[in-house]
Parts: sequence; C-alpha cells; structure tokens
Amino acid sequence: MICLKPGQRTRLIYRMRIYRRRKNERKGFNESDYARLLDAAHQQLGGPIVLIWDNVNTHVDALMRSLIDTRPWLTVFSLPTYAPELNPVESV
Repeated sequence: MICLKPGQRTRLIYRMRIYRRRKNERKGFNESDYARLLDAAHQQLGGPIVLIWDNVNTHVDALMRSLIDTRPWLTVFSLPTYAPELNPVESV
C-alpha cells in the first residue's frame, strides 16, 4: 500500500506471503490477509483510511465487502476495470 498523509512522508506498507506450493494453497493474498494489512496500516497511520482499489476478485467479493463494512474508519473507492495509469502501485 502506498500511504499518503498530509504533512508527513509517504509510506509503503506491505506484507510478504510465502507460497509453499502446497495442494489447494492460494498463491496470493486472501481476504483475511488484506484485512490484517488494512488493520496494521490503520494502527500505523493513526486515523481513517481512504483506500483506492483495483478490481481484483478478492477486492470485490462478498467476504471482502463484509470485512470492509465492519471497519467504520475505512472508505473504499474502486478504479475502473483496467486503468494502470490511475494506479501508481501497478509499477511497484
């Protein structure tokens, strides 16, 4: 996550996930991984978060929506389906 807060330096908050090639193991983050990352960012930044997200399936599914709805400090906006020019994290 690229985090911007007026008057402070820009931050990159991230988590690593090790893929061990186990049967039925997901390669990327799941909804609970994203929720933990958002909770950690909220703790580090100390305030509400406005999140601008692309349309990866785990970002827009029902489970993620319910996790987002339980966090009153989180506001989410979704990017159009394909908009790499609007997504600075795309090149990271």
